Amino acid sequence: MKNFKTLVALGLVVLLAACNAEVKVEKTEKAPEMESQEVPGKYGVEISEAAALTTAQLVSQLNEGESFEGQIVGEINEVCTKKGCWLTMDLPDGESMRVTFKDYGFFVPTNSQGFPIVLEGVATIVETDVETLRHFAEDQGKSKEEIEQITAPKREITFEATGVVIKDKA
Repeated sequence: MKNFKTLVALGLVVLLAACNAEVKVEKTEKAPEMESQEVPGKYGVEISEAAALTTAQLVSQLNEGESFEGQIVGEINEVCTKKGCWLTMDLPDGESMRVTFKDYGFFVPTNSQGFPIVLEGVATIVETDVETLRHFAEDQGKSKEEIEQITAPKREITFEATGVVIKDKA
């Protein structure tokens, strides 16, 4: 269990470092096509879209165990505005779940908010440190004052996706 938590923490550090490296390139070479990307589509590995749980079912499963591996469905709430390197989905308790992509191997369109989504991967409950929370707030375009108000780590559900299907809006 202790090794698992260490591995998850190390993964977040690697993700943070990779995202920071990409952001530096992005600032010098702004890609204008990012704004008009076609959203519906498949990203990452091919997934079957079968037997997906709702976010409410996911939360229930995570209360019983330490992690969940499989598929979930929901709606994209927010997306990293710099590259599409993460997204959030609302949970039934009013909190959000951050979704990252395995090995930083793919992104989703930065304009995909509000689209229905099917994800395949692993969900875990982690404690996200202040530095990472501030980095995510910066990616969201939050003000310096809002970022500085983040002073405590947060226990939250995260999801590392291996494959994603973004569907057309109904």
